[in-house]
Amino acid sequence: MENQSSNLSILMFPWLAHGHISPFLELARKLAQRNFTIYLCSTPATLISSVKKKLSDGENFSEKIKLIELHLPVLPDLPPHYHTTNGLPPHLMPTLKKAFNMAGPNFCEILKTLKPDLLIYDSLQPWAPKAALDINIPAVDFITSSSVMTAFMFHAYENPGMKFPYNKIFYRNYEAVFARELQEDLKKHRNVEKIAVLEGMEQSCGVILIKGFSELDGKYRDYLSNLCGKKVVAVGPLVQEPTQIDEIENSDIIKWLNKKEKRSTVFVSFGSEYFLSKEDRQEIAYGLEKSRVNFIWVIRFPKGKSLKLEEALPEGFLKRVGDRGMVLEGWAPQAKILSHSSIGGFVSHCGWSSILESLKYGVPIIATPMHLDQPINARLVGEIGAGLEVLKTHDGRISHKKLTATIRQMMNGESGEIVRKQAKNLSLKIEEKGEEEIDRVVEELVQLCLRNKNNKIGRLH
Repeated sequence: MENQSSNLSILMFPWLAHGHISPFLELARKLAQRNFTIYLCSTPATLISSVKKKLSDGENFSEKIKLIELHLPVLPDLPPHYHTTNGLPPHLMPTLKKAFNMAGPNFCEILKTLKPDLLIYDSLQPWAPKAALDINIPAVDFITSSSVMTAFMFHAYENPGMKFPYNKIFYRNYEAVFARELQEDLKKHRNVEKIAVLEGMEQSCGVILIKGFSELDGKYRDYLSNLCGKKVVAVGPLVQEPTQIDEIENSDIIKWLNKKEKRSTVFVSFGSEYFLSKEDRQEIAYGLEKSRVNFIWVIRFPKGKSLKLEEALPEGFLKRVGDRGMVLEGWAPQAKILSHSSIGGFVSHCGWSSILESLKYGVPIIATPMHLDQPINARLVGEIGAGLEVLKTHDGRISHKKLTATIRQMMNGESGEIVRKQAKNLSLKIEEKGEEEIDRVVEELVQLCLRNKNNKIGRLH
């Protein structure tokens, strides 16, 4: 298959969020290693903030992964440095989506210029596969969210009013606001047009790629395949390996971790694009303080709204926790931290990439979902026994008492021991599988490209 892929080129087109860019980039690396020529298309701001540095680190991909700039129109309040979700103030997200969709004609020109053998696109921009198919370029959807959430959403559209057939996957009462919004959105589009994700899936040429692996979410992938009538192929966890640059640039973090005992520390992060409210920061701080365990906590603020950590946290918090805790602003080498032997738990918002990263390194999850797909992902973590969930108050707020109790249970309790063993077992399975999923993906993509080439030759004759 590698010989057949050596003359094939793929244009990859992710949405502008880190949780989408990162798996697209890792898939690009895997395919480039198997002799595909890859064009990775995004805005200059996204390429600078999320791609260029990673590509310059380690193996040289400059010949096999070429970066293609997509320029968006400059709209009011959205200068070019805001053409990425990285640090984007939440109120500007609709404006960014509008500008992105307005860049469709620019993307069409890129397609016509490059003439790739295949487009791998993100479901969030269904206009991209339309543009490719119009000029006889096959298109494959790559879904970066979980099979369980995608199946849950597809089921809600295809079977309105019917319960999801897996009773461990649900929204809690305090998450009902988002659940209702999802149902209303699906209902609203039923007789007009399908929402972007479902529309994007429908245009995929026979195959849909999705991030995950069988032992984690295989039954939901099979259910999704039955719902959409397409072959849904797992690409594996697609977790970037820690790098030497991570260690060199973050040596203070690594030195601090090296002083901690094995599995004595929790890592706390709520993703690259979720910004905690003042109330949530307070509750999390008190929960960590009272847990009496070591912690390393990453806090993020929107661009232009950064606070001093002393102001963002309860008065005297940093002094009281002393060397037991490290609080970082902005970014941290998550894979490097999770792979460290001192980490014994991950207080996570349950973004899909974070879950897969945690399980790859055998770190159990202290699930603290906030919104969107995160509650559904958190239920999956509980179902497979790889984490414990922090239950919230009846109105959906984080409670420091419940956070403290769950951290202690994970780090020292009997149930925590069972969960730690399961997380380790899943990590071993990921290691044993190796490149099994990617090899199947390569086979599917090569066959798709070859069929399309043969069809073109047939039409010429």
